[in-house]
Amino acid sequence: MVAKFDLTDDSVVVVIGTGAGGGVLANELAQKGVKVVALEAGGRYLPEDYINDEWDSFAQLAWLDARTTSGDWRVAKDFAGLPAWIVKAVGGTTTHWAGASIRFQDHEWKALTSYGAVEGANLLDWPIDAAEMAPWYDKAETKLGVTRTGDRAGLPGNNNYKVFEKGALALGYKEVHTGRMAINSADYDGRLACQQTGFCFQGCKWGAKWSAAYTDIPAGEATGNLEVRERAHVARILHNEAGKVTGVEYFDKDGNLQMQKARIVAVAGNSFESPRLLLNSASSMFPDGLANSSGMVGRNYMRHTTGSVYAVFDKPVRMWRGTTMAGIMQDEARHDPSRGFVGGYELETLALGLPFMAAFLNPGAWGRSFTSALDSYENMAGLWIVGEDMPQQKNGVTLSDTKDQFGLPVANVHFDDHPNDIAMRNHAYARGVAMYEAVGATRAFPTPPYPSTHNLGTNRMSEKPADGVVNKWGQSHDIANLFVSDGSQFTTGAAENPTLTIVALAIRQADHIAREMSAGSI
Repeated sequence: MVAKFDLTDDSVVVVIGTGAGGGVLANELAQKGVKVVALEAGGRYLPEDYINDEWDSFAQLAWLDARTTSGDWRVAKDFAGLPAWIVKAVGGTTTHWAGASIRFQDHEWKALTSYGAVEGANLLDWPIDAAEMAPWYDKAETKLGVTRTGDRAGLPGNNNYKVFEKGALALGYKEVHTGRMAINSADYDGRLACQQTGFCFQGCKWGAKWSAAYTDIPAGEATGNLEVRERAHVARILHNEAGKVTGVEYFDKDGNLQMQKARIVAVAGNSFESPRLLLNSASSMFPDGLANSSGMVGRNYMRHTTGSVYAVFDKPVRMWRGTTMAGIMQDEARHDPSRGFVGGYELETLALGLPFMAAFLNPGAWGRSFTSALDSYENMAGLWIVGEDMPQQKNGVTLSDTKDQFGLPVANVHFDDHPNDIAMRNHAYARGVAMYEAVGATRAFPTPPYPSTHNLGTNRMSEKPADGVVNKWGQSHDIANLFVSDGSQFTTGAAENPTLTIVALAIRQADHIAREMSAGSI
């Protein structure tokens, strides 16, 4: 039976957002007997509802509420109202993600120590390390069913991967394979094996890809300890005179303002909405926003150093067949400053359908070079760059003068590339082009970064309260019963896709919260 909790029940944990952080946290707490109310701004869609059409699916799933953008990044020019491609639905962006599930490397937990001070960057070591996270990564990989871990086989390679692999091997790269993916290569955990349909970004109609929407959320509801309220847009977090969080105000599906009391509040609305909510929750006691005594709420935004390379061949590739992100090359993910930058990057195969290719290939461009590329779509292969970008204090989320449909200030997202980011991107572009040229590409061309789904930082984890927003458990330094449970708690971005780490941190955080609740300390 699905739980229903009273608005005045102050014994519940309120989780805001139901993606990789919030959805997992809500389920893990529910499994431990903790009562949870999860508030999700979007609606609920399941595999039978997903649409195998890029634009229609985008309209169904994407977070399209108003945002504003500033800074020198290309996205501000091309996609000013869409700085990120994230999902507004139960399950969050785990509906849209490609499934790549890679652990951080040891040195990436300690970026300041590993790289040294970098001018213009606000590097900081995480207050946790690889050894502490290893058992939580094990649990996350089992939950997600990650291929090439445990005894789970890798996925097959499609044509896009075969071209990519041949080019990588031709350049002497060795760490190239079809990836550690949260997409079943065989039936697993009650979910089907991948059917290679090719619409991974539009929601997996087979349920082969892990998503909190149809795994953790229903599992949590089945315990009787989790209530999910969809189309519940949280406006602010409330507190008492002692500075302790007491509940949240939210607009329900009819636009009415409700107030849910809480023992603990966990914020998991992604790196834009989580700091926006903390800033919009300012009060006379917390004039700069909740959990913001350090002034770091909204700061140090990272989106990974990204960009793409596409190549045209004299024979058809049909890159859209099979998994969207069909393989990875990890040799360049090392730290090797002789390349002219600190940190490293991954190259991952990426196929966009023709409608999105037209939008993202070179936004705003027209003319023969653009149209001829689209003419060559059937013969095209593609890859995407995922690199460690530098946290910068000036990059991040502030409250805009623009208001949303509820009259709340929206997030303004500011981002300037760091010189390290630019050097890394240019190196990656050159290597991607070289890979394709090594296997006979008739044309290979870099494309500018488009809206990213890897949004990190803005409520970062730190040892010292002055350096960040939350401690090693994702617990705010300022308010003991306020937690951050999403990618906004990332201290640095590393070169790896972030979802596996978000899930591992959420499982670990649930363990900590349940233990502290039992002890009566929060």
